[in-house]
Amino acid sequence: MTQSQVAAHLADKVGITKKQAKSTLEELTNLVVRELKREGSLRLAGLGIFRKRKTKARKGRNPATGEEIKIPARTRLRFTPAKSLKDSVLGAK
Repeated sequence: MTQSQVAAHLADKVGITKKQAKSTLEELTNLVVRELKREGSLRLAGLGIFRKRKTKARKGRNPATGEEIKIPARTRLRFTPAKSLKDSVLGAK
């Protein structure tokens, strides 16, 4: 589903214009980015948790040559879905 399709769906369900729905989606995206930069995590009830996670530097191998290389430390993004989301999508076990 594209952002335009999501905006159209929201506009239809909530009863607002597509322009307002697109603006709302953009503001939500900006909020997620701002909170991840500032706090490092953002929890959305019923959806899940977005987190920044630091990985350590490590050694790896070039698969073509077998040469050992150094992989630098970096920060990655991680999303952990909420249990209710997993159960809804995958079905309860």
